[in-house]
Amino acid sequence: MSGVVLDGKKINQEILNELRPRIATLSAKKRPPALAVVLVGNNPASQIYVRSKVKTCHELGIRSIEITPPEDTTTDDLIQQIIPLANDPDVDGILVQMPLPKQIDTEKVMSYVDASRDVDGFGLQSLGALVLNRHAPRACTPAGILEMLKRYQIPIASKHAVIVGRSDIVGKPMALLLLHENATVTICHSRTQNLADECRRADILVAAIGRAAMLTKEYIRPGAVVIDVGMNRISDKAEVQRLFAHEPARLVSFEKNGTALVGDVDPKAMKELSSYYTPVPGGVGPLTIAMLMANTVQLAEDHLLQ
Repeated sequence: MSGVVLDGKKINQEILNELRPRIATLSAKKRPPALAVVLVGNNPASQIYVRSKVKTCHELGIRSIEITPPEDTTTDDLIQQIIPLANDPDVDGILVQMPLPKQIDTEKVMSYVDASRDVDGFGLQSLGALVLNRHAPRACTPAGILEMLKRYQIPIASKHAVIVGRSDIVGKPMALLLLHENATVTICHSRTQNLADECRRADILVAAIGRAAMLTKEYIRPGAVVIDVGMNRISDKAEVQRLFAHEPARLVSFEKNGTALVGDVDPKAMKELSSYYTPVPGGVGPLTIAMLMANTVQLAEDHLLQ
């Protein structure tokens, strides 16, 4: 048995293509949608994410505004740069790239991103709307996962979903989105007892814990749908050879680059035991970008077509 790959790149393109006529309508009637991206400092991973987001904006015809304060920016300095964006009628969405440097009060900063521009769906009002299943931007990664499940026509209602990880960015909003689709939801975390037993009960298993290949075959019920949100870089040669012995191309890539990307689930176990699964890379990652663009367009429609 080998699971069917859930192709995040394919779903990404479907979503982006559906956005193009909506963007064209906005541009013809008023103006293009506009997304402001705030990147503090020089975090390499954040820089890669932001470049990808800005590139996608340009490809779609969404106006991109980039704010790049230095690493030593204070909380108050950052707020003073966000306030004009929050008051600008030509800005539809504001994205503050996480994580912020340690000296910055993230919660205080995010309180200045008003709900009508909270493109990431992380603000208090957006999360409250999610709890009540009301109209508001949804956190991009969980929203993308839900979109993928629906487009692959994977049943959700009455299924048992187990989510490993309780972050405000993925775990909690994912649980609520699945709950609104009538799944029975279990959230697991670092203090969950008998974690493997809980995971094996899942029809839909979502791994979002940030630990490389932590979920092994003992955690996966044969036939489960496995969604791997993890993005972990590993450099130990023996570990890479163990995890990717079945993928010679990945071993060649490791020899060239010195690192390999692996999710939170053992890739071989996931492929062999699941009915459907998301590869890493190429699974969940492209969906996050697609849903960010979808949220930006939705906010622009809310602002401009009322």
